[in-house]
Amino acid sequence: MKLVIQIPCYNEEKTLPIVLRSIPKKVKGIDEIVILIMDDGSSDGTVKVARDHGVTEFVLHRRNVGLGRQFHDGVIRAMELGADIVVNTDADNQYPQDRIEDLVQPILNGEADIVIADRQTQTIEHFSWFKKKLQAFGSKVVNFAAGTDLPDAASGFRAYSRESLMQLNTITRFSYCMETIIQAGVKRLAITSIPVTTNPKLRESRLFKSTTEHVFKSGTAIIRAFIMYRPYVVFGTLGFALFLLGLVPFARFLYFALIEDNARGHLQSLIFGSILLTGAFMCFVLNIIADLIRINRILIEDNLEHTKRMRFDSK
Repeated sequence: MKLVIQIPCYNEEKTLPIVLRSIPKKVKGIDEIVILIMDDGSSDGTVKVARDHGVTEFVLHRRNVGLGRQFHDGVIRAMELGADIVVNTDADNQYPQDRIEDLVQPILNGEADIVIADRQTQTIEHFSWFKKKLQAFGSKVVNFAAGTDLPDAASGFRAYSRESLMQLNTITRFSYCMETIIQAGVKRLAITSIPVTTNPKLRESRLFKSTTEHVFKSGTAIIRAFIMYRPYVVFGTLGFALFLLGLVPFARFLYFALIEDNARGHLQSLIFGSILLTGAFMCFVLNIIADLIRINRILIEDNLEHTKRMRFDSK
């Protein structure tokens, strides 16, 4: 069994040595461990530091491409290296690397396809009250969209089986965390989590400049993935709601027309109701179109999975 530990980096020359030194040299059930550095256009000595610590496998980007693209390219390289399990950790030493063995055990035991570390965000001291509530709310939204029950959906400390990576395809360039969970939930992959305790904070996050930006980009990624895989829930629900609301003004108009014989003064009800019913009709049409696109996406992803198997399993 080969384990590839991939580390996305962007100007991490100060903290990367700590991470590399803390990665276990042996893991129960694993025959070979390979460390893969994905450098996102660093302008410091990140790559040199990694080489000085014995790292030989790299995915190098000349410019900053984002965490989602880094994850995508790292997975492709890991599969080329023959990875049976891929663990993703961060270069800021947020995660406890000594728990990598615990992280991969559910996959080795055949209990899960994906294992996500639960940082127990409510206990992290440097997280503000607002950030803790935001993390909890975000996890609930992702769980609703994916049909999962994960306490920390935003955690980047996670393990993927080779089989799960054959089926997953990332599009979002901001972060892969939410999208892969929603995809995995839709594709009925087995996901579990283990509790971990994070290390003390060494630097500020470079993934986003502010909490507002993080909320906006994460929310956009969740909504986009949800609409991609379950458009009938979004457009069908909205269309049905608009249809019911559109009936109310018509009922009001009929009431005044039949009961009070005063329809002329309530033509605005007909106009408003017509607008709502038109909106409902548009939503139902969009639902049909989006569902056809969803079906087409499924066929394309099946083809991508077949291509991956031909490319990587033949090696």
